[in-house]
Amino acid sequence: MGSAHPNDPEMIYPINYGYVEGLFAEDGAEQDVYIFGPDKPIKTFDGVVIAVYHRFNDVEDKWIVSLDGKDYSDEEIMQAIRFQEQYYEGELVR
Repeated sequence: MGSAHPNDPEMIYPINYGYVEGLFAEDGAEQDVYIFGPDKPIKTFDGVVIAVYHRFNDVEDKWIVSLDGKDYSDEEIMQAIRFQEQYYEGELVR
């Protein structure tokens, strides 16, 4: 949250974004997650996967993780991840 994308410094993450250590995704890197709940940057997390954003034109999916126990609506999720997912075709899967 608040940091710039490593390949696009103009893209600033409005929510926490990280990965699950030791769990590898289709792209060979650790599984990426959008982290919902905290309103400040965090270093570690423990939460529940409430949805998956499945990209049609990429090899990786993004997990949607809730840290505060809230089941965010599809609209809330899509609004929060649009900053990055606007560049991909995909769908939110529950």
